[in-house]
Amino acid sequence: MPVLQLLLNTKHTVDEVLAEGGRAMVELLLRISAAQLAGVPQRGKRSGEVLWYGSQPGRVCLGERKLKLVRPRLRARHGAEVPIPLYERLKGDLRLGSRMREIVLAGVSTRRYGRVLPELADAAGMSKSEVSRELIVASEKALTELMERTFHDIDILAVWIDGIEIAGHHVLAAIGLDAEGKKHLLGLVAGSSENAQVVKDLLGSLVTRGIDASKRRLFVIDGGKALRAGVREVYGSAGLVQRCRTHKVRNVLERLPDARLAAQVKAVMHAAYKLEAKEGIAKLRQQATWLKREHKDAATSLLEGLEESFTVNTLGLPPALVRSLASTNIIESPNRRVREVTGKVSRWQDVDMVLRWSAAGFLEAEKSFRRIQGHKQLWILATALRGASAEARKAA
Repeated sequence: MPVLQLLLNTKHTVDEVLAEGGRAMVELLLRISAAQLAGVPQRGKRSGEVLWYGSQPGRVCLGERKLKLVRPRLRARHGAEVPIPLYERLKGDLRLGSRMREIVLAGVSTRRYGRVLPELADAAGMSKSEVSRELIVASEKALTELMERTFHDIDILAVWIDGIEIAGHHVLAAIGLDAEGKKHLLGLVAGSSENAQVVKDLLGSLVTRGIDASKRRLFVIDGGKALRAGVREVYGSAGLVQRCRTHKVRNVLERLPDARLAAQVKAVMHAAYKLEAKEGIAKLRQQATWLKREHKDAATSLLEGLEESFTVNTLGLPPALVRSLASTNIIESPNRRVREVTGKVSRWQDVDMVLRWSAAGFLEAEKSFRRIQGHKQLWILATALRGASAEARKAA
């Protein structure tokens, strides 16, 4: 029985790997094979003797495994169905299917995605350069579609903004949270969070696509001065800023050489964050006064942007929401996925390539987005933001 269970588990794992890594790759090769007959599809244009005619479910055999996928359809101008060469080969050549299965399994299991597609193309008798061109076109299209997303009909309550460095280039990303607790990838821009113009470019894009300053929203950011100034300039009083507490604690502790003292200060900061805003701020000011005697840099770091570390407290949010909204952890998790995807590239050409691959990584991470902890209590945040807006209008 243990041996039987091992065999069943092995089969299940193989099927999962093929489903995860094989389907998209084989579907891409099928589109390239179809394009060799019908040309690259162009919206609104139907020329030539072979025409694109949508898609339909299909099935190919990779070794002894049957892989369900979506394959393109082609038709001749006079109406007859036109077979896709690679699809016909995969149905009739079991050796080709076995070879492609081996490549997929080896590539996915060792995370060598960058080599899988060219090897698959070579095994199928297709040009590797065609695959590279198709990947560039597909990634450019994905990036364009991402930056054209609109959010006029989605109530975005909070926005996380954070930067990531890839191959010496910086990419600034934004993720939004709607009233139902769902996360949305809002956009990317090439450049650092310390570059004021880059920050304004990203925020300006959000405004034009529906995340305007007509409603109050919470912006969760790290300690970048340009990022803070950008939120103030673009959103004004509608942009409530919550400084990332994880960054704040890390920045303070890095300036304390003694481990025992660092542990003590860390405990004080975490305890203060649980208090009401006025009391917590007073507690940390007292801590900064004590630190200033021998660790002036740590005290200065603690006081910098102190009030904005307590924005979630002033909104009266419950602990579950505070944990989600008081740090940039929500966007740093997708950042790790981007590093995994971009880590497979060995030769970078320019910043545009970095941006395309970053978009691919973030879009891949978006597939695994889950609702935040405490999402059922987001009505409290929505109510608090509306209350803040009413107070601002009354004061004006």
